[in-house]
Amino acid sequence: MIRFIFVAATVIIFLIISIPLILVELLVGKKNRRLRDIQSLAVVRSVFRLILWFAGVKVTVKGKENIPADQAVLYVGNHRSYFDILVGYVTVPSLTGFVAKKEMEKIPLLSTWMKLVNCLFLDRVNLKEGLKTILAGIDQVKHGISVWIFPEGTRNKGEIMDMLSFKEGSLKIAEKSGCPVVPVAITGTAEIFEQHFPRIKPSHVTIHYGTPFKVKELEPEFRKFPGAYTEKQIKGMLEAELTARG
Repeated sequence: MIRFIFVAATVIIFLIISIPLILVELLVGKKNRRLRDIQSLAVVRSVFRLILWFAGVKVTVKGKENIPADQAVLYVGNHRSYFDILVGYVTVPSLTGFVAKKEMEKIPLLSTWMKLVNCLFLDRVNLKEGLKTILAGIDQVKHGISVWIFPEGTRNKGEIMDMLSFKEGSLKIAEKSGCPVVPVAITGTAEIFEQHFPRIKPSHVTIHYGTPFKVKELEPEFRKFPGAYTEKQIKGMLEAELTARG
C-alpha cells in the first residue's frame, strides 16, 4: 500500500500547489499558445515521471523512430490501464493530447491541466457532441498537435489479446486531416494497478510505436475499415511482444 499512498499523495499535492502555476500558464497562453503548451507538457511529464518512479515502473520504448518528426499524427493504442496515459505522455516526442471520456472534464484542477496539455473530452452518448470533439481533433492536428485515442472506448479488463473491437469512427481524425496513424501496443500497465486494486506493484512496461500509415493510402478493402486494420496491426505487435517475453 505504500506505493499507492505515495502516488495518491503526489497527485493530490501537485493539484493543490499547482494552482498558481495554472494561472501563470493561462496568462502565458493568451500571448503565446505554443509556449503555454510546451511548458504545461514539461510540467505534466515531470509529475508523471515521478509517479512512475514511485510506482516502481520501468519503461522500455520500441519503434520511436517510426514517429514522423515533421508532422502531427494520430496515435491509436490498446487500453488496459490509467497508466497507459502516463507512459504515453512521457514517451511521445512532441505536443500530444489524449482523447478522454467526457466525465473527466468535471474533475476540478485535473481537467484544467488536461486542457493545458491539449486533451479532448469525448461524449460517448451524444453523437452531436462527439462530432464536435472529432472536429476539434482535426483542427488540433492541422495546428501541429498530435492526438492519442483508444478506439476500444474503455479499458479492456480481460486478457491482453482479447481487445474490445475498435470503433471505426475513432479514426475519423486521421481520415479527414490526412495525418499518419501510428499504431501503439502497450504491455505491462494493467499489472501496475488494475489487476490488484488498490495496491500498486512494480512492473516492466513496454510501449511499441508501430509503422505509420495513412488511411487514404491503404488498400480499398482496408480503407473501408481502418479501425479493424489498426486493431490487427496492434494485435500483431502485442503477440510479438508476448512471444519475446516468453
